[in-house]
Amino acid sequence: MGKGCITVTKYFLFLFNLLFFIFGALIMGFGLWILFDNQSFIAVLQESSHTVKVASYILIGVGSLSMAMGFFGCIGAIYEIRCLLGLYFTCLLLILIAQVTAGVLIYFQRDRLKHEMSNIIKGMIINYTGQNRTTEHTWDYIQKTMKCCGWTSPGNWSENLLIKNSTQKLYSCSCRNDSLPGTEVRSVGLCEQLSSDPPVYETGCITSVEKWLLDNCGVILGICVGVAVVELLGMILSMCLCKSVVQEDYTKVPKY
Repeated sequence: MGKGCITVTKYFLFLFNLLFFIFGALIMGFGLWILFDNQSFIAVLQESSHTVKVASYILIGVGSLSMAMGFFGCIGAIYEIRCLLGLYFTCLLLILIAQVTAGVLIYFQRDRLKHEMSNIIKGMIINYTGQNRTTEHTWDYIQKTMKCCGWTSPGNWSENLLIKNSTQKLYSCSCRNDSLPGTEVRSVGLCEQLSSDPPVYETGCITSVEKWLLDNCGVILGICVGVAVVELLGMILSMCLCKSVVQEDYTKVPKY
């Protein structure tokens, strides 16, 4: 590889990883903002604050990993350090393998995953109390935003322990169809049924979820392919630069 080509590869890889580092910093900063800004963001989302905190920890972890990889890639590229370039290449390769493996497993195990998901959601509906802010409130949010009720049908809620053992006629508040008459609209918990038929949506959420996946399949696939292409580009550039480095010169690395 010519000297000019090596220089272009080095600085292109540096810019590539600098963007990777900035992107990771933005993700981590957003996660920290959600976690510590108790006076505005989490205060407004009081009912789902635990779920938001879990999401913030995930964002912080992903952002930190992206920053670390970007840092190693930048230092390895600008100072032509083969061990850092090799470490960067290995990290990208492991991430790519993990993504491909996960995609293949999800595709071939989709029927089993669908069955297990159905069992998990039906079990959650049976034991629903409205007090678990992590899973139950997330399910309430799904029912309300997707305008659905239960997993396969609203009849799933008839298996709920509180509804079965109550002397009142109860239904899931997040299933409430606003166009039908009934009690005041609530987002979580169980509401009392005043009429003979509950004022709920007639469609199960499995239909809405499958429709959402079909509608957004192209976007999801495009994002996955885009991420894979970016990772492959980083791997190719790092390997080309690593092979062009004949002898490492650690004197170029600043000492503090």
